[in-house]
Amino acid sequence: MIRGRGDLGRVQRLVVKIGSSLLADARAGVRQERLDALAAEIASLRERGIEAAIVSSGAVALGCVRLGWVGRELAVHEKQAAAAIGQPMLMHAWQRGFARHGVDVAQLLLTRDDLRNRRRYLNASNTSETLFSAGIVPVVNENDTVVVREIKFGDNDNLGALAALLMDADLLVMMTDVDGLYSANPARDVDARRIGLVEAVTPELMAAAGGAGSSFGTGGMASKLKAARIATRGGVAAAIVDGRRAGALAALLEGEDVGTLFPCGADRQSRRRHWIAEVLPVSGRIIIDDGAREAILGRGASLLPVGVVAVEGMFDKGECVEIVGGDGEVIGRGLSNYDAEEMRRIVGVPSDRIEEVLGFRDFSSVIHRDNLVLTG
Repeated sequence: MIRGRGDLGRVQRLVVKIGSSLLADARAGVRQERLDALAAEIASLRERGIEAAIVSSGAVALGCVRLGWVGRELAVHEKQAAAAIGQPMLMHAWQRGFARHGVDVAQLLLTRDDLRNRRRYLNASNTSETLFSAGIVPVVNENDTVVVREIKFGDNDNLGALAALLMDADLLVMMTDVDGLYSANPARDVDARRIGLVEAVTPELMAAAGGAGSSFGTGGMASKLKAARIATRGGVAAAIVDGRRAGALAALLEGEDVGTLFPCGADRQSRRRHWIAEVLPVSGRIIIDDGAREAILGRGASLLPVGVVAVEGMFDKGECVEIVGGDGEVIGRGLSNYDAEEMRRIVGVPSDRIEEVLGFRDFSSVIHRDNLVLTG
């Protein structure tokens, strides 16, 4: 795990998220020179045995440039059309940038729905592993041509964090047009100082973060802090660096005091729990009594049907549900071992009577502790 700058030399795989402002220009389209420089940096890391994937913003922005739509407010279908035009432009630019170093790139288009579904999540993970093994640089982007609000990541910082988990990376690097997190807005406060190390993304820190940055990107410092929190909770360190600075990646990995580093606070074993807590949609709610609440919170126990008071919503076996105390407080979420109708039939039933009621018993618990995450 990356607990400080001294550990960065041990990074073997990283995901580099690159903002739209670094890659797209409102008049010229692709900033090919900057993209070429980033490709050269990543190719240099590969020569040192460090695998890298890219999360690349810019498809919608480039499509808008080509269509003459820069500066106008777009409807959803217009954004999707712009993405459809801009995505091949973006991939062609990355192909050009890496070709001079003898490196091939591959396109991975994802939606949040791909990561909610365990099978598709594993398929995407296996595909990325195959690409790394073949010496290919994966270029990840959201599938903007088909995405809708319900399955949208929100911004590419969030996508970068989830991609880092998907790809079992050691480090997420968010490259932007500022050189890290500051104590205040440096454009307004001459006393603002760069914060080199952030041990934890606290609510106070989130509240102090500003809004979106460039006119192209949807993600500002707040979204980068959210992404850092997602990554570090899943065992992946994160960093914010100035993507305009030549050699920024190499300097970061050599332990230099550049940008802002967020050391990881959890081990790799937490990643399944993180997937449950951060990625899966909630399909229903299970209301529990005080005894079950104490067993879960105090002893880390599984949730047994005898402790269930009520079931809300419709869900299938294996879907994510919230666990709610009698006072209405959500204390956790987990993967249900039974579907909603089965759950309703065994509310308050001891585990040894599940088969008597249902005619079968797959599990003695309704949510096993290995699939249960506390939200507090």
